[in-house]
Amino acid sequence: MSRIDETRSFIPLSIAVLTVSDTRSLANDRSGDTLVERLTGAGHKLADRALVPDDVEAIRSQVRTWIADPAVDVIITTGGTGFTGRDVTPEALAPLFEKRMDGFSAIFHQISFAKIGSSTIQSRATAGVAGATYIFALPGSPGACRDAWDGILAAQLDYRHRPCNFVEIMPRLDEHLKRGKARA
Repeated sequence: MSRIDETRSFIPLSIAVLTVSDTRSLANDRSGDTLVERLTGAGHKLADRALVPDDVEAIRSQVRTWIADPAVDVIITTGGTGFTGRDVTPEALAPLFEKRMDGFSAIFHQISFAKIGSSTIQSRATAGVAGATYIFALPGSPGACRDAWDGILAAQLDYRHRPCNFVEIMPRLDEHLKRGKARA
């Protein structure tokens, strides 16, 4: 069973939140608000927040900007993970991933199934790593954002979480880039 190791200090991360939607604005973005409340409530810093339409290039452009920003540790997107014609977030992010995080989707669906049953199959929540930045793509509902944060991200983005967490391996995420530079 996982636990918090109180002998370790909490390390706040800088997290950017991207809402993907053709119908929302920042004024009525309940899912983005949920994520911001959760991450700041946990002690992390909101690095930036944006809203883009359901458009592959708009999504990629914003995410690439944050990947290139050394001040952004984590990107969380909300929206665009369903099956309608406008749902393109997984397609926008997949080419950016250097490594996919298949376990994220599996655990997200497990948590979601316990709450909404087989309707979880309509989500294509996904995650990966690009440019030493963690990227998580969540469905566009506040409930799904709460489930992902409370059930996965809160623990994995906490350095004190045992037996392991994403924070402790962050310094090694770009080892392949450093090796390439050393050979050049």
